[in-house]
Amino acid sequence: MATDIKDTTHAVGAAAVMRLLPARPRLLALGEPTHGEDTLLDLRNGLFRQFVEQEGYRTIALESDCVMGLIVDDYVTSGTGTLDEVMERGFSHDWGAFAANRELVRWMRAYNVRSDDGGRPASERLRFAGFDGPLEITHAASPRQALTALHGYLSPRVDADLLPCTAETLGQLLGADDRWTDPAAMMDPARSVGRSAEAGRLRLLADDLVALLDARVPDPATETAREEWHRARLYGRTAVGLLRYHSAMADTSPARMTRLVSLRDGMMAHNLLAVAARGPVLVNAHNSHVQREKSTMRMGGMPLEWWSAGALVSARLGEEYAFVATALGTIRHRGVGTPPPDTVEGLLYALPEDRRVIDARRLATVLGDTRPAPRVSPWFGYAPLDPAHLADSDGIVFVKDVGVPVVTSGDPARSTTADRESATVTGRTPRSGSGSG
Repeated sequence: MATDIKDTTHAVGAAAVMRLLPARPRLLALGEPTHGEDTLLDLRNGLFRQFVEQEGYRTIALESDCVMGLIVDDYVTSGTGTLDEVMERGFSHDWGAFAANRELVRWMRAYNVRSDDGGRPASERLRFAGFDGPLEITHAASPRQALTALHGYLSPRVDADLLPCTAETLGQLLGADDRWTDPAAMMDPARSVGRSAEAGRLRLLADDLVALLDARVPDPATETAREEWHRARLYGRTAVGLLRYHSAMADTSPARMTRLVSLRDGMMAHNLLAVAARGPVLVNAHNSHVQREKSTMRMGGMPLEWWSAGALVSARLGEEYAFVATALGTIRHRGVGTPPPDTVEGLLYALPEDRRVIDARRLATVLGDTRPAPRVSPWFGYAPLDPAHLADSDGIVFVKDVGVPVVTSGDPARSTTADRESATVTGRTPRSGSGSG
């Protein structure tokens, strides 16, 4: 058995991953089983560099706020701002604090400087995208920024009679932002403004504004005009998505949490499809957001099940979507020790190499009817592989041992939003399977 399993493994590299696929996918997602571990993020950086240099990928999308991500993209493409400012203001979930994320942004900017100096066309520049909604574990953002930016794009471009409202009307309906961002609303629907009369009218206005935008093409047809149009569409998706999410926060039914996690992955999927429409994309997110099967978790003792962003995107792109899961052996600083030998991770841990690319479907075939046992995680922030869904991924990157992460600011031992995100990923009795990060 050990010999058969070894035959399903390859040295880690972009070329090894590509050999597992029928063709270069338009959207290639590398998942991770936990957040904020620099061993995994450094591995991601190395693989993504190879995919850029060897396979022609030009956009990197991370599980971070899609609107904040525009700050990172401006820096990567044109040098706007400083690296310190970008890492502080361009990422949600505190992910700008991780050294590996900083290094990724630094490398992307340096790549573009070299590309511009070499006289390459603008299409060869690297782009950055966040694809998460403006959502945190504790709250959802106000729709103000997205709505006012969308209205601001349309106002000088269409007849005033076509606009459904004025900017002043939007401001009056939105009110103070702290009405929208009240952390108490996450657990108490009565504290949410999502189903107030003002929110209801804003949903109609957002729909009208997006319909008005959808009826237009970039004019003039220049690179700048097209970029502004794409950003306006991002603002439109975000405004509509946030207002839906706030409405669901006010829901008092038992389906409330399922609706919220479904809406979040739906926003992710729409953003990924929009980015993929512009060219090949590399994606990094929690395994549960980019896998093909349904995601599951327990929250407050309640089982939740919903279709992940990866499942939604895969249904639309078919073979142009690929998902490679990351699995690991130990995270000893989190209390995750050597995996039991009868689990998938245990079988892979017995191999001599520290890191391998696994042909997941071939591994499932080799294992046959002798399905490995599910691994149970002693730490809430880590989600092991689900052995029942090995063949649903295009490959696995296995890392034997994960070291202590590096945080570039603050207390390295602090509980970051990444930790809390991972807790929600697995926010359940630790076991194998999927969650939401």
